[in-house]
Amino acid sequence: MRKGDSYTLVFAAIVCVACSLTLSVTSALLREKQEEQSELDRRLNIMKAFGVPIRDDSGRKLSVREVNRIFDEHIRDVVLDAATGLVIPDLRANDLSHADIASRARLPLYEWTEGGEPVKFAFPVSGKGLWSTIYGYMALDRDLNTILGVTFYRHGETPGLGGEISTDWFQAQFRGKKILDDGMLQPFEVLKGKVADRYPAGNEHAVDGISGATLTGKGINQFLNRDLQLYEKYFAQIRDN
Repeated sequence: MRKGDSYTLVFAAIVCVACSLTLSVTSALLREKQEEQSELDRRLNIMKAFGVPIRDDSGRKLSVREVNRIFDEHIRDVVLDAATGLVIPDLRANDLSHADIASRARLPLYEWTEGGEPVKFAFPVSGKGLWSTIYGYMALDRDLNTILGVTFYRHGETPGLGGEISTDWFQAQFRGKKILDDGMLQPFEVLKGKVADRYPAGNEHAVDGISGATLTGKGINQFLNRDLQLYEKYFAQIRDN
């Protein structure tokens, strides 16, 4: 092999190795950044479900440091055994595997604390819409009956139709609604149409649907009521105490 050919091969090998290392480092940095953003989104949506303002009085969005400070000071997570409704000691939400989450054998629960005591409760809700899996959170006040808030933050529903579940006007309807009637869990419903048309006297267990998004609403009804039923085992024990 000629000297020039050897030099060319060595140079090409060095370039390939350098490019490979650069891509690996870039990929790792991007993955870390994506994970940080995913964790920030999770925290923001839990806080939003609890009714925590995510903007200050001037309209400025809370910084990452502020979000983390509020979350770490007030929110703690536990994991429930779905079969018994009991807290699993020494297990945290971030310890759950994808299999745990998918099977709902173990249920993450987020508690808003004041003076070290839990006074509000939030939990993830998810299930199939029309075109996608919808992910969100629901929070309940200390009476474990009144809804503080709901968020639907990740999905692939049709923009302008089912995609409206991400909007403030739709999510705001859930605030102040109830999950119980005479102490019993009641089916919650996203209606086809308006609450005022179906129930002129009002209904504490229903919200207006989205025009042209009936199947998205039906999907929410199915998974919201399923997840409420799962967590009710734990909530009932707290109410009894």
